Amino acid sequence: MTNRYLRVLVVIVGAALVVSGIAPYDRTTWWLEIFPILIGTPILVATYRRFPLTKLTYTLLAIHALILVVGGHYTYARVPLGFWAQNVLGLARNDYDRLGHFVQGFVPAILIREVLLRTSPLRPGRWLFVLVTATCLAFSACYEFFEWWSALAGGHAADAFLGTQGDVWDTQWDMFSALLGAISAQLLLARIHDRSLANLLHPAPRAVA
Repeated sequence: MTNRYLRVLVVIVGAALVVSGIAPYDRTTWWLEIFPILIGTPILVATYRRFPLTKLTYTLLAIHALILVVGGHYTYARVPLGFWAQNVLGLARNDYDRLGHFVQGFVPAILIREVLLRTSPLRPGRWLFVLVTATCLAFSACYEFFEWWSALAGGHAADAFLGTQGDVWDTQWDMFSALLGAISAQLLLARIHDRSLANLLHPAPRAVA
């Protein structure tokens, strides 16, 4: 079941990736935004037999990938959904990048939580919550380093990838959004994730006809 479900998700993400690569606003930005998918997808496919993840985690990773390909196609500052939210909510800027960084904390939180619960002595509780949150924040900081290095290497060519939209506090907002995402994921999905892990690791026996 996990194998079939993973195949469906790979097809969906793959199709979205191909479509997003058709005449993107900025080709360099597109490559920079989708490179995590090009790295992560083969790893997930290669490890699904030896270390399958829960359907919840696979689903969240696929959603994250779709958010990345949309941002890569338009660049985050020009995503139509962000402009719609800006007009409806009266925002000062296109905040699609805030959504992207929120998800950058939300999705890895569940992935990291799963890996820690399955490979370490940690159990659900305060220490797990703190360590997952800290790891997500560290990952967000490393991504900001990557954006910084991209700006140094590409100069103005990396402006679309940075997507600061003139906000001098963009880096801090990005990390804060990821922090909120990591905390929200654990508060909202911890019990669902625990049940998904139990179903994966201890599946109910099939009834014999």
